[in-house]
Amino acid sequence: MSDRLCTVLLYSNDLQVRDQMRLAIGTRPAPGLRLEFVDASTYAECIRLVDEYEIDLMLLDGEANPGGGLGIARQIKDDRDDAPPTCVVIARAADRWLAAYAEVDATLMHPLDPVTTGATVAELLRAHAPA
Repeated sequence: MSDRLCTVLLYSNDLQVRDQMRLAIGTRPAPGLRLEFVDASTYAECIRLVDEYEIDLMLLDGEANPGGGLGIARQIKDDRDDAPPTCVVIARAADRWLAAYAEVDATLMHPLDPVTTGATVAELLRAHAPA
């Protein structure tokens, strides 16, 4: 059985945060899954990539500015019936209520723990796998 190739969109205005996301996930977060990444550093770029690519998962930085990951998540969920699963990285546990309002599928906390991050990404990709 071959690995399922999934495309993960990493969004943050900070290149170091995107690199931390990529490193915390790795290219093989679980058996049977292989990942490729596309990066967005602006709100407009993030929307464009979702429109142009078949994105399997969005990992968004809730602390990005000027467009935060929570706002992008909510916008994409509102605008698209086929929105990809979304995970937002937040800095404060108290922001989980905002994540719930934004209809995100999961949250992670800064700084990212590689074990938790990889497991969360794998779980989201498996739960939303095409039939």
